[in-house]
Amino acid sequence: MGILKALFGDYSKKELKRIRPTCDKVLALEEKYAAMSESELKDQTRILKERLASGETLDDILPEAFATCREGAWRVLGMKHFPVQIIGGIVLHQGRISEMKTGEGKTLVATLPAYLNALTGKGVHIVTVNDYLAKRDSEWMGKLYRYLGLSVGLIVHDLDNDARKKAYDADITYGTNNEMGFDYLRDNMVVYKNQKVQRGHNFGIVDEVDSILIDEARTPLIISGRGDKSSDLYERANSFARTLKREVFKEIDAKEDKDEYYKEHNIGYVVDEKAKTATLTPVGVKAAEEYFGVENLTDMDNLTLQHHINQAIKANGVMKRDIDYVVNDDGVIIVDEFTGRLMYGRRYNEGLHQAIEAKEGVTVESESKTLATITFQNYFRLYTKLSGMTGTAMTEEGEFREIYKLDVVEIPTNKPIMRTDHHDVIYKTEAAKFNAIMNDIEKCHEKGQPVLVGTISIEKSEVLSKLLKRRGIAHNVLNAKHHEKEAEIVAQAGKKGAVTIATNMAGRGTDIILGGNAEFMAKSEMRRMQIPEELIVEATGYAETNDSEIIEARKTYADLYAKYKEHIQAEADEVKAAGGLFIMGTERHESRRIDNQLRGRSGRQGDVGESRFYLSLEDDLMRLFGGERIQNMMNVLNVDDDMPIENKIVSNQIENSQKKVEGRNFEIRKNVLQYDDVMNRQREIIYTQRDQVLNGEDLRETIKKMVSSVIENAVMLYLPDDDMKDSWNMDALAEYCMGWLLKSRDELPKSYEEFEKYEREDIVELLQKKADDIYDENEAKVPSELMRELERVYLLKTVDTNWMDHIDNMENLKQGIRLRAFAQRDPVVEYRNDGSDMFDEMIEVIKENTVKLILANPQRVFERLEQQKEIMRIQEERAKQAAAAHQVILPGQMPKPQPKLNVENFIKREQVAKPTFASGSDGSQPANKTVIKKASQKVGRNDPCPCGSGKKYKKCCGMNQD
Repeated sequence: MGILKALFGDYSKKELKRIRPTCDKVLALEEKYAAMSESELKDQTRILKERLASGETLDDILPEAFATCREGAWRVLGMKHFPVQIIGGIVLHQGRISEMKTGEGKTLVATLPAYLNALTGKGVHIVTVNDYLAKRDSEWMGKLYRYLGLSVGLIVHDLDNDARKKAYDADITYGTNNEMGFDYLRDNMVVYKNQKVQRGHNFGIVDEVDSILIDEARTPLIISGRGDKSSDLYERANSFARTLKREVFKEIDAKEDKDEYYKEHNIGYVVDEKAKTATLTPVGVKAAEEYFGVENLTDMDNLTLQHHINQAIKANGVMKRDIDYVVNDDGVIIVDEFTGRLMYGRRYNEGLHQAIEAKEGVTVESESKTLATITFQNYFRLYTKLSGMTGTAMTEEGEFREIYKLDVVEIPTNKPIMRTDHHDVIYKTEAAKFNAIMNDIEKCHEKGQPVLVGTISIEKSEVLSKLLKRRGIAHNVLNAKHHEKEAEIVAQAGKKGAVTIATNMAGRGTDIILGGNAEFMAKSEMRRMQIPEELIVEATGYAETNDSEIIEARKTYADLYAKYKEHIQAEADEVKAAGGLFIMGTERHESRRIDNQLRGRSGRQGDVGESRFYLSLEDDLMRLFGGERIQNMMNVLNVDDDMPIENKIVSNQIENSQKKVEGRNFEIRKNVLQYDDVMNRQREIIYTQRDQVLNGEDLRETIKKMVSSVIENAVMLYLPDDDMKDSWNMDALAEYCMGWLLKSRDELPKSYEEFEKYEREDIVELLQKKADDIYDENEAKVPSELMRELERVYLLKTVDTNWMDHIDNMENLKQGIRLRAFAQRDPVVEYRNDGSDMFDEMIEVIKENTVKLILANPQRVFERLEQQKEIMRIQEERAKQAAAAHQVILPGQMPKPQPKLNVENFIKREQVAKPTFASGSDGSQPANKTVIKKASQKVGRNDPCPCGSGKKYKKCCGMNQD
């Protein structure tokens, strides 16, 4: 890369050189806009919209729009965009990624392109990683947008459809990636157009773009409905897995035959640490056949059993407690490998989560049925223009280019970076490494230098915490088990002498300020003053209010903030003199980005600081990727356990190991996308067909074409060849058409002699004529408007029913397709081909079912209409008779329409399945928390159902109970 830069120059520097003149134009307008009155500045939004309407482009009005927004921010927020922030905003507007270091004000940067693009009236989405940041930024920056005459929306948990629609209709909408993705899926499950909440995907700005588009790209968003109840096969498979002996390999060589070795040592399954897979050996297969009493485990009839066993050995052999997941009162909760946060509401798919629940002895939850799914990769590729911002994107630039067509531009910091990044030090053993870390923490603590220790797992953070306790060093631990005060702990990590242990740098989005964070000190003081928590939240919020309590709380907060700001200044000077924040990485993460994020917490906005990574040959990354070379070097040099190696060659070797893992993870994400791309093309066709229905289009001609297609296919199937009429199966064709196209067998020729009078085209024409007659008869009997709605209702119902089944069938296909690699066939190509065939078959089934409904059901609707007319006639007649005789008709003497007779029941649109669970929530709270009751506890009729559906027991599993 260094040679390439020398030959061709740095890409970011070239791009910055091209952007600089535009930035200078914005800066040149500063005095002009500063001289404007309030009304003149606010009126710029109208003027700019008119210029767009007259034919100018967004690029034409960019300098004026940015200057307007910049001056507005100064007047409303007391902040004025720095030149580097203007450059970052230009990069975002161009549909690219701005890499800006921690503390450079990315939240403010986003206001420039958001304001400019919102002038089109097509909407701008600003996507963040959690509800807290979305709410904070929408209120904080919302002041600026509203000042300039634009509307602002917010998408968070627990909003109803009306509130969501209003938020999306705003000029600028803040929300989380999960909520917006789920809204897209839900929009394509609704049955009326007015139930949709999103209005399109015009321009998206993704905050922490690497976290959302890279880290979360392997996990699809899934909306599930109630599926089958969980079987005891999970417990049985887990019990079996525990009987097997396992062997762990760094990497399994597929070409090497180890069957004899497995047999000799009775190895039931093997674990590949690099690939994170568990595989049964021939010994394990034989044991499974004996344990479950089956003749051949690989037989097609035993695929379900095989699947459960594979998930059980993966749960026991690969998935690690307190690393991959934690167990608490709610059951098994996934730990995000990149942030260390608990991911409430998210479950491993394909039964792995149930297998882990069986392993840990907690309640095994019911399986679910997938109703809709999409990957983040394909969701964000829906946007006409997409951009992103983060402090760490360069290491994944290749993936951003290939998958999202996004390039990365590195934006210089406003002030030079003063942090010293030391070379990595590597020890022979983990114990020696931890001892060195403790010694360095002690030295820093004694001189008052704050330390932030980064670990890659909960397990390691707790080990370090115990070692610090033994040395009597006060510290805070931040991991998935202690996340409640995350922001507060991270915010105070810059205080004099503070020692903080954080897993995977959880707490991103909160600034570590040297000397302490005055905001959190003020909030702590307000709690001591016994001010209610909800008022403290409002006191630090930015929402408009006339509430006197909130106004008073904000005044109290402002006074306390000013007091602590002055107080921490002296401490900040002491911390800077001690060297600033020292970042200690206890292990290299698989991704260089995560390491860079950890490093980036120090040296904020020109602060001094230091960073160093401490490694050992026993670290997973070193063991699995290239540690042998360094191990041999240490052995040759006879290096003591406590003697570290500190050399650029070592650092380069480690970086190469990380690149290998990043490359492998990229291939995994790319593979996920290749499979989802197959589904995505199919999804677009289905969603387009649904939109035709929702938009109220006249489907008469579409349905007529379906009728012709279904008849032609049926005739070709049962009457295969004109030249071999003795092979015609006219009885089967008649049976197929009976009820919806034919009323009796006599309507088609019966004998071979009669066949001689017909060609296949004649039979098609005959059946087509009957279909046309039925259609015409239906239209004559049923009002035209009602007939058109029936067509829409029947098509929508058949599309949804078959599409949901197709999703499950495609998932099952994907599980087995990888085995075809053993036959030297590309699984993705095979999946694409087989999936295409399955999709074509589904389309034919949709046509057939729709046609049958539309030909047969309107007659029943007509009968109901006639019955209702007759009832109304009788009612009117009796009323007249009673009036003539001066009688009063008592209740019960008049016939009433029965609910089953109501025509509305035939044209009422309903979802074919109700969503009960959304997998992929942002971790802030459970998406649909399951109520777990012991067998000894009686479930009340009005209690939430233990199955986790979210319904009352009497409306769910208790419906059939006495």
